[in-house]
Amino acid sequence: MRTPSLLGVALLWLFAMPAATDDDHQHPSNSCDGQYKDWTQIGQVCAKYFNTPSSFADAESACRQAASGGHLVSVHDEQTNAAVLAIVLKYNPSSPRTWMGGERVGQSSTFTWTDGSSWDFEKWVPGQPSNSGNHENCVEMNWKNLGQWNDDWCIKQKPFICAFQWQHQRLD
Repeated sequence: MRTPSLLGVALLWLFAMPAATDDDHQHPSNSCDGQYKDWTQIGQVCAKYFNTPSSFADAESACRQAASGGHLVSVHDEQTNAAVLAIVLKYNPSSPRTWMGGERVGQSSTFTWTDGSSWDFEKWVPGQPSNSGNHENCVEMNWKNLGQWNDDWCIKQKPFICAFQWQHQRLD
């Protein structure tokens, strides 16, 4: 039996997720409410793609300004990775290299998320992270393989995905 590709999983997630109506609170909404309705809900976070090429630091700053508690997106499991990939492919399928919120701690092999959450999942392109030239300290998605990660120079200009913890209370 063939296992589905990450791209297939991402596209299924994006297009098969049922949208909630005012009368139906049993299914999660594909978008966040109120002023964040143009953001996509992924589990407990709201995420948004910004097609404004920026350095890693400028992207993180833009995320902090875009929403209270906002940071570059952190990824903690395969499902979230697929959802982030689906968002990128929806808005920029021809040039999907995108900053995520991972960054190297000093010159070590340890990475952290800008939102302070634990580094408990990774999806590196084979052979990565390489820290080529001792300058690749920030994490991008989709460098060589869709849905996989690479370390790159933080000063490079790339689109990015922001996210923040969604604390919407449902009235069931």
